[in-house]
Amino acid sequence: MDYETIEFLEDGYVGIIRLNRPERMNAVIEEMYLEIQDVLDVVRSDESVRALILTGSVLKRGDVEKQAFCAGADLKKHASGERTHAQKREYILLAHETTKRIYEFPKPIIAAVNGPARGAGSEMAMNCDFVFMAEEASIAFPETGLGTFVGGGVTYHLPRIVGLSKAKELVYSGRIVDGKTAVELGLALRCYKVEELLGETKAFAKALAERAPVSMGMAKKRLQQSPALDIETVVHLEAEAILTCMDTEDWHEGIRSFNEKRKPEYKGK
Repeated sequence: MDYETIEFLEDGYVGIIRLNRPERMNAVIEEMYLEIQDVLDVVRSDESVRALILTGSVLKRGDVEKQAFCAGADLKKHASGERTHAQKREYILLAHETTKRIYEFPKPIIAAVNGPARGAGSEMAMNCDFVFMAEEASIAFPETGLGTFVGGGVTYHLPRIVGLSKAKELVYSGRIVDGKTAVELGLALRCYKVEELLGETKAFAKALAERAPVSMGMAKKRLQQSPALDIETVVHLEAEAILTCMDTEDWHEGIRSFNEKRKPEYKGK
């Protein structure tokens, strides 16, 4: 698959989406959102891809490397003032559709935040299942300082991740948080030195990709269900998920491999 603003490659069962506008710190434009959506649509039913990594790129100038995850919306384009109100709405809805597809993607997605994540970059990371960060990377929600507002479900996800008080602090103040602090807050699951980040993220993604795909899909769907559901509804949905898994070939393979004391070979069927 050839794209203009992103790269997509596969490493075993793991797909890697790399935001690829390094000269603009991977700032988002419409084409990038559309290309991310296209990748998600293509690999959704691709059995050879069982987990995804979303990461940024590196700008190389001589001996200097500048890491970037995503600096947010491309403000130079926004500053031109050429968009009508309807076009602004269309852009916002496109952004929200992209983060929604990331959140609802039926396979695990890990954000490997290698450099600054701001605005749209933070929003995409929040919609992934896990956030891994480089120690030197940072994440922030600067919108209130720019006269705008967070999007992409941040006001839904952030309080659930860090608690309401911390969420208010991060959104109200635009505080910049490094990798280690992000782990302490619960914003990120793990952090590594930048040169180790992608390798460690791949290792984690590959471990997830080795597990039964149908079971993993059910786990993601049920763990992301509405917290407002009552316990009776929840256990009913869990029972249906168990029955769905028991009707797969992978369920039998899981039992056989356990009894035979070997590693299972799941097919996703």
